[in-house]
Order: sequence, then structure tokens, then C-alpha cells
Amino acid sequence: MGSVTAAPEVKKESQDQHTPLFNVVLLDDDDHTYEYVVEMLVKLFAYSESAAWNRAVEVDTAGRTVVVTCEREVAEYGRDQIHAYGADWRMPWCKGSMSAIVEPSS
Repeated sequence: MGSVTAAPEVKKESQDQHTPLFNVVLLDDDDHTYEYVVEMLVKLFAYSESAAWNRAVEVDTAGRTVVVTCEREVAEYGRDQIHAYGADWRMPWCKGSMSAIVEPSS
């Protein structure tokens, strides 16, 4: 009878070996229309119009919505794109872009 060889031990990857992910969070205000939010999300993040509409409703009702979850560098770029998008021409008093933040994903 031959000897039995134990299977090699497989080490599990530890959590800190994974690249941390971050959320781009769009923040609510009263200076931008739903149409603006939809237009911006379709253009900047390739959302469908219906998915973008759902995010517009969420940011309006909850005060914030996660637009995308990704690596920090990409998240910061997404936030910067939101900040650079410009004013909502539909709202005469609108002075500029919406606000967004980057936060660690949980």
C-alpha cells in the first residue's frame, strides 16, 4: 500500500491584501433639478436614464446616494467630474455643480 500525501495547505488571502474600495457619494441640495442629475449621471457614469432617475429620487429623499464604488483614484476622479459638471441652467439661481464626497466603502 502506498503512502498518502496530505494536500498542500492553501493560504487564504487576508482582507488587507485586497485593494480598498471607495464610494462616490452625491449630496443633495435644492439648486439642481432631477433632470440635471439624470443628465449628469448618464453623461459621466454611463447610467441608463431610468437608473439615473432612481438615483435622483434617492439623493432628493435620503440626502445622498452612492453613484459608484471603485478604487480611490477612480473615485476621486468621479467626484471631481461631478464638481466640474457646472450649473443647472434650468435653475436661474444655481451657482455651480452639485457636491460629492469620497468615503470608504463598508
